[in-house]
Amino acid sequence: MSDVAAPERLDGHLTPLIRSVALGARAIASAITRVRVEGAIDDIPKNGPVILAANHASNADAVILGAWLTERLGRRIHWLGKKEMFDWPIVGWVFRNGGVHPVDRASADVDAFRLAERVLEEGHVLMIFPEGTRSPTGELQKPKDGLAMIALRSGAPIVPIGIGDTDRVWPKGRTLPRPGGHATMRIGRPFRPADELPEGLDRKSAKAAATDLIMRRIAAELPPRQRGPYGEAAS
Repeated sequence: MSDVAAPERLDGHLTPLIRSVALGARAIASAITRVRVEGAIDDIPKNGPVILAANHASNADAVILGAWLTERLGRRIHWLGKKEMFDWPIVGWVFRNGGVHPVDRASADVDAFRLAERVLEEGHVLMIFPEGTRSPTGELQKPKDGLAMIALRSGAPIVPIGIGDTDRVWPKGRTLPRPGGHATMRIGRPFRPADELPEGLDRKSAKAAATDLIMRRIAAELPPRQRGPYGEAAS
């Protein structure tokens, strides 16, 4: 039996619920921290499949991404979220009706991959944190290779996004955010890994090279202190 509760229908439209949640998230985030958005936000494709790929250093990352990108894109963003969140009162209902799809992170890699492919096959926007979980240090961590596989198989463009300094606002392990901080969301230009890889790579080598390329593009949008093992990205 599948551990992913795949919806019968994937929708790309913004519902009143999604707009309201994004607006509310923006108001709350703005009251806690100052958020600056930079980069190529207008270059994000308005139609067809798109992968948004961001680092993950804080609980605030998803809030900022959803709050500032949803209305700007005019499209529903599909997220993969740990299934435990869907058991929370009210929040679980909002997630289930707002484009978040429950995944059992312990055992559902295959199902999550299939769901991600389906989102893109139907021409929607997919949000992925390649690291899979929040960084304990705020620095980029070595990712899983799922995103590279999805990108190579789907051919969908990837938009690299760096969320800077949120680890100082709401670090992992802290129950509530610290008010008064600053965060920056920098958006890189869309690219397709397959267009930039050397020719003749076997499947394993292509996957590794694509993963490294994706993470370096994300790192290039981050403050130097957060680039971790990809610190040469913008040097």
